[in-house]
Amino acid sequence: MEIKDLQKAVDDWANQFEKPYFEPLSMMACLTEEVGEVARVMNNLYGDKKKKGDEEERHLEEELGDLLFSIVCLANSNKISLEDAITKKFEKINKRDINRWEHKTNNK
Repeated sequence: MEIKDLQKAVDDWANQFEKPYFEPLSMMACLTEEVGEVARVMNNLYGDKKKKGDEEERHLEEELGDLLFSIVCLANSNKISLEDAITKKFEKINKRDINRWEHKTNNK
């Protein structure tokens, strides 16, 4: 699925409701909650804080999906094309950060 199709699918789903998107600060809070859930899974998987024995298993894929959905909602409610946003990001990192990290060498 292309990003524009993803944004349309989320918008189509949201527009079935009287109030398709939360207010901006509420969406930011939801986005922050989702980032926290991703952080918790990462800490459970790779960090020092393992899940409690009776705690429900959470999966990184699901939490990343929730996070992506929240990002798309925030973009849609602000009429932002995520395709344009990521294009601009790549333009920036390919100019500003081109020599910031060590490149791989071809050892063929």
